[in-house]
Parts: sequence; structure tokens; C-alpha cells
Amino acid sequence: MSTRTRLLPALGAVAAAAAVAASPAMAHTHDSAPAKPKQNIVQVASSNPQFSTLVSLVKEAGLVDALSAKGPFTVFAPTNAAFKQVPADTLAALKANPDQLKAVLTYHVLPKQVLAPQITKYYAVRSLEGSGIKVRTKKGVVRLNNNAVVTKANVMASNGVIHVINNVLIPPSLR
Repeated sequence: MSTRTRLLPALGAVAAAAAVAASPAMAHTHDSAPAKPKQNIVQVASSNPQFSTLVSLVKEAGLVDALSAKGPFTVFAPTNAAFKQVPADTLAALKANPDQLKAVLTYHVLPKQVLAPQITKYYAVRSLEGSGIKVRTKKGVVRLNNNAVVTKANVMASNGVIHVINNVLIPPSLR
């Protein structure tokens, strides 16, 4: 499977996850699974202004079709506020390099569904981009790579789950 083929579904899942996370009606934080949502990641992400930057980047990367993929995916979805923390020149450089943009976006996606009670049992997870993400849980707070905090968990979509995060994750290859 080519890197491009792997990245498309992953990025789609990122955008979808972000949109679902912003929808309070779809939020779910209990151990039991909620009713399966009817909206996929693309539909949910596009309808939520909190994830407009993420959706815009997904479009720029050409990953919109991937967001409609069956999945399941787990998306660690940065909010607009998280993207505002990224220096403007860094964001501009990512937009100018589609391969790097896809790498960053797919680094936020897991190729399986992992709900909040499960994620706390991991020390690391492998992203769709291919690199690992460190997972640390302390006093109920889940941190990714020691800098991003899961601010809202278990936002369900028809093709996976979204965990909203407060920082953009950067894959090791781009650090």
C-alpha cells in the first residue's frame, strides 16, 4: 500500500473526528458504546466551526474522500485554538508541502478505534503515518507525546471515534 493510499483515509479520519468532537449531541464519555452515529467524519467535521482549520487543511491535502472511508479510526483532533499555537511560518511551510501536511495530519490518526477506557492502558500507539505516539495517563488526564492533552474523549462518528486535543502533534520525522 502506498504512502498516499495510507494517508488519505487517515487524514479523513482526522477531520471527521474533529467535527464530531465539536458536536455535543454526539459526545460520549461512558464506557458503554453509544448508538452508532449516522454522520461520517467528513460530514461532522464540515458542520463544526471549531474544526474549520483542520477541515481546511484536510481539503488542501486532498484527503476529503478519505474522511468518508469505512474505518474504524481513532482521531486525535486539534481544535482551531490548537492550530493557532503553531507558528504562522510553520503552518505556511506545511501548506506548501503536501507530503509533510499529509504526514502531520495522518500522525493524528490511528488505524483502529480506541475508546477512552482503552487508551489509558497504552504506553504508546502507532499512528497511520507510521510513527509512534507516547500515551501517558495521570490522575485521569491523558497526554500525548507529553504536550497534547485530550480535552474531550469518545466523540463518536459512523467510521470511528474522536478525541479532541489541545495541541498539534508533530511526527518525529518533521521535528
